Amino acid sequence: MVYDCLIIGGGIAGLQAAIQLGRYSHKVLVIDSNDGRSTICNSYHNILGYPDGVSGKELRQVGRIHAEKLGVSFVDNKVVKANKEKHRFDLLTEDGEIYSGKRVLIATGVMDRLPAFAELMPCLGITVYVCPDCDGYEVKGKRTIVMGSGNSGANMALTISYWTDDIVYINDERKEMKEDLLRLLKEKHIQLIEVPISKVIADGSSFYGVELSDGQTINADRGFIAYGGNKVKSELAHQLGVERLENKHINVDARTKMTNIPYVWAAGDVVAHSEQVTIAMGEGSQAAIWIHKSLIS
Repeated sequence: MVYDCLIIGGGIAGLQAAIQLGRYSHKVLVIDSNDGRSTICNSYHNILGYPDGVSGKELRQVGRIHAEKLGVSFVDNKVVKANKEKHRFDLLTEDGEIYSGKRVLIATGVMDRLPAFAELMPCLGITVYVCPDCDGYEVKGKRTIVMGSGNSGANMALTISYWTDDIVYINDERKEMKEDLLRLLKEKHIQLIEVPISKVIADGSSFYGVELSDGQTINADRGFIAYGGNKVKSELAHQLGVERLENKHINVDARTKMTNIPYVWAAGDVVAHSEQVTIAMGEGSQAAIWIHKSLIS
């Protein structure tokens, strides 16, 4: 079978695109490796209609059910190779299956570089955060630890100082920082500690602080993670000859979300934008509309 559109990635952008294309009655297949950023966020707080928050898992579940009701097919697997043939695209998955389609939407997203503390995972999105635009509000007036590395962590600490003036920045990897950032940290009265973290103190989704390698315990109500070096999952786009920016985000047309390669679109966090769920939804819909236009023309 040759699908009308193959969507790589079943996160927020991919699901929204699938729903829109399903409503056009196109033959759509979503190939999802189930390891995207939205799988680890336990609560988004800035989405219309969810004032008490909603988890990435819940959004993915309801999105998939919605898309399946519209005839969209799903495969749980990882695409490892993408080829452009004369009149179609072929995607090879880890288990050796090949799926063909007339159009491709890349919605593979990004993944944050997280420290290897299992205790953090239940806290993500509830008491520990990665995005200040999404969740800076959640630390308003609260004692907050920024767990980070070098300039990335320093910038995060300075950013969230908009919401709280009780911040401790732990430069966990002891990376060197720019002089101007060190000066700003001091001006904002942000405590800087350059000792590795040995343990995260948490109980379920409640974060209480960290223990350092020198035995010192730092207590806090909330945490932020900022190690830098997030992985942009655009390797498949590169295989297809898609233009990427220096930071490996995919360059797309602002109006249509199509890449420089005809009939290849991209949407969501893998595209250069502010990495917001609501924006990913909009881009998924936007790309799907133009995919539909190309299919009927």
